[in-house]
Amino acid sequence: MRKPKGKLQTNLEYAAVRGIVGAIGLFPLAASIKIGESFAKIPYKFLKRLRFIGRRNLELALPELSGQEHERILRGVFASFGRQLGFISHLDRITPEKLGEVIEVEGLKYCEKARAAGRGTIIFTAHFGGWELSHSIIAALNYPMNIVVRRIDNPKIENLVGNLRSRFGSRTIDKKESAKAMLRVLQKNEFLGILVDLNAQEHEGVFVDFFGVPASTTMGVAKLALRTKSVVLPGFPVWQKEKQRYVLKICEPIELPDTGNAEENIKILTQRMTAKVEKFVRQYPDQWLWVHKRWHTQPKGAKVVY
Repeated sequence: MRKPKGKLQTNLEYAAVRGIVGAIGLFPLAASIKIGESFAKIPYKFLKRLRFIGRRNLELALPELSGQEHERILRGVFASFGRQLGFISHLDRITPEKLGEVIEVEGLKYCEKARAAGRGTIIFTAHFGGWELSHSIIAALNYPMNIVVRRIDNPKIENLVGNLRSRFGSRTIDKKESAKAMLRVLQKNEFLGILVDLNAQEHEGVFVDFFGVPASTTMGVAKLALRTKSVVLPGFPVWQKEKQRYVLKICEPIELPDTGNAEENIKILTQRMTAKVEKFVRQYPDQWLWVHKRWHTQPKGAKVVY
């Protein structure tokens, strides 16, 4: 169990985060985006461990690319995070109308059809592009949006981030206490946003193919979708440089398998969702968060990846 932070550490961390976000947000949005991208060069330079993880993941997933190309993608990952930070620095004062101008939505018809089906809707995504922003535009368009989050262990920073996440009406669900809450959300025919691209512990996941490498992936989303017969929509917030905005691409629903075998259904649906993640990452490789240990959990007997 992690030791609680002291008051001094809590306040210093909060002051640092508040100061960085506040400073970046002093400028017009377009300038804040550029500043965020530039600011991201600092963690890229000093966080060597994250660079190592990113390079290792790229070697596994995209071995056909050169080391130079891997490095270009990795720099882009940090720039992508900084860009999102630029947007976040303005969230506390952007109106719903202005939000619609800076985050475009494609495929909204799938949301409307899903709501009309009356079975609840799961919108899954990854740590990709503007993932912290995508739920906001859905909520701003008057869809009842709920997102599963991991609470931050600094209560002041958690309160700051929580207020920004709920700015346009999204409600948060603690990942540690999420099962019953998620079920209630879907039973009320609401929308549930969830990330499906992190490594799962062996007892929590199922191994599926991700870039040709076995990846332990949470099976909770598939279990929930199959139990409730909810509509499962992919939704990926892509940064489009030519438009200088995010475009949330909502795709047609993922078909729910019905093989007659519950475990097989879970694996098939998890694989289908993971394949959609891979499709977007391959198309926009510098917008996915390569710097986490995606392949940390391996099948028994396999070599250690990191």
